[in-house]
Amino acid sequence: MILGQDMAARNLPLEKIPDEDLPGDEKFREKRLEMVEMQVRRRGISSSGVLAAMREVPRHEFVPLEDREMAYADKPLPIGNGQTISQPLIVAVMASALELTGIERVLDVGTGSGYNTAILSHLAQDVFSIEWHTKLAEEAQERLKSLGYENVHVIAADGAEGWPEDSLFDAISVAAAVPAIPPPLLEQLKEGGRLVIPVGSIDTQELLQVIRYPGGDVQQALCPCRFVPLIGRYGFSMAPER
Repeated sequence: MILGQDMAARNLPLEKIPDEDLPGDEKFREKRLEMVEMQVRRRGISSSGVLAAMREVPRHEFVPLEDREMAYADKPLPIGNGQTISQPLIVAVMASALELTGIERVLDVGTGSGYNTAILSHLAQDVFSIEWHTKLAEEAQERLKSLGYENVHVIAADGAEGWPEDSLFDAISVAAAVPAIPPPLLEQLKEGGRLVIPVGSIDTQELLQVIRYPGGDVQQALCPCRFVPLIGRYGFSMAPER
């Protein structure tokens, strides 16, 4: 069922159909709509584009098969190689802070399973996504292709170095923690562009929005957060191999 506008406006409880009475795809669709309403919209995310994208992208396709029943839970989930798919609310906060209109070229650092990449593909013209772990990058590229996302490009590389052969970008999203903002990412951000990135220690970070202006960058703290650490030249460590 689709949540009616009147019910959403009044913040009434969602009517629930027992999961066992629903076919597989419809069951996940119900959980997805409930996730967006309860975990995202009611917590202050108002961007119609972000809400629509999160209602559309099948999050259960981006988690391991054994965790599909938990795909729409209010928490991050492991996806292998020590990486995670972020909590839905954090994905929404980051996407909203990029302030996308649909015509942008976006750099997505930390592809993971490709869920955030898929969300961004609904909000921008082109998405260039970088993942340190080759296995995750290859799996994400195949997954995104199989689900019909044609405006995304995925490579395995050091995300903090950016995508210099294809810069500049209107927006950059980073889904891994850094001790300080990597200079190459700022260099590849257009004037007026937005960078959203978690900065701090390995254990605790602040999610920042950075906007480039001719007279200097302007930073705004969005919320406390905890991401997996970035690996690479400007991250917390260098892995022996990708």
